[in-house]
Amino acid sequence: MTDRRLGRTKVRVSPLGFGAAPIGNLYTPLDENQALATVDAAWDAGVRYYDTAPHYGLGLSERRLGAALAHRPRAEFTVSTKVGRLLEPHPAPTGSDLAAGGFAVPDTLVRRPDYSRDGVLRSLEGSLTRLGLDRVDIVYVHDPDAHLDTAVTEALPALAALRDQGVIGAIGVGMNAVAPLLRVVAEADVDAVMVAGRWTLADRTARPLLDACAGRGVSVVAAAPFNSGLLSRPRPPDDAFFDYGPAPEAMLLRARRLAEVCARHGTVLPHAAVRFPLRDPVVAGVVAGFRSPAEVTSAAHWVAGDLPEAAWRDLAAVAG
Repeated sequence: MTDRRLGRTKVRVSPLGFGAAPIGNLYTPLDENQALATVDAAWDAGVRYYDTAPHYGLGLSERRLGAALAHRPRAEFTVSTKVGRLLEPHPAPTGSDLAAGGFAVPDTLVRRPDYSRDGVLRSLEGSLTRLGLDRVDIVYVHDPDAHLDTAVTEALPALAALRDQGVIGAIGVGMNAVAPLLRVVAEADVDAVMVAGRWTLADRTARPLLDACAGRGVSVVAAAPFNSGLLSRPRPPDDAFFDYGPAPEAMLLRARRLAEVCARHGTVLPHAAVRFPLRDPVVAGVVAGFRSPAEVTSAAHWVAGDLPEAAWRDLAAVAG
């Protein structure tokens, strides 16, 4: 994989990034050995960009990722984490984080939103400890939907100061929604935005964001290319998920039509799904979550091989 530069910085990311939410026990437990084996498989497949967050498994993702990368040469990989949710002792744990956060881990900790300057510094310090690293390369402000003003006026300036001091290499914001990211690109000094599920084969609503980023020299990292699993199989099943919930009938039918186009061109839906975001030059990388070595190996193979232009034209006709 040929690495791509993030914005105007010196930070580079591999076209395929390893999304580390699943190794933080997203929805269901993942044992330690499989989590480590999945990261190892990503490394063996040429993946050199790894994305995590305190939110993922209440710190479990960061701890597991740090352990898996501990014996790798630090100069050879890029790590991003996120700020905005401080982890603090839970005053009344229930035994599981599934209901509150979606992770199959004990809820001995609780997430407290904090997008202030001090909150950013505290969050980053905790992440470095859990990762076992002396630096991270990219820091995103994580889902500041209800705290956008504070993110723009406090969190991002605090991160920009750290970037200017050489403490971190690049900064940005990671969200699912396009509109607030457009505001960030217009008003803040960011190097990248991570948009989840909105620049995919089935959902292209981030087009205005990509255009805005191209005009400002800001890179896009396209996360969740499989749209919560809708595009992860050759033919989406009846119970497929889209955007963290059961797929609406219209979206399920669109995905199946996309799958039929892929089959006509001799490929499969997840190949087109993981490859699609990278066709736009403003997209520096695509980040997908993986639970097994087989999943990450397949995705790396698909990213490395493009589809013929005729396939993309037919897919675009279906996607609209």
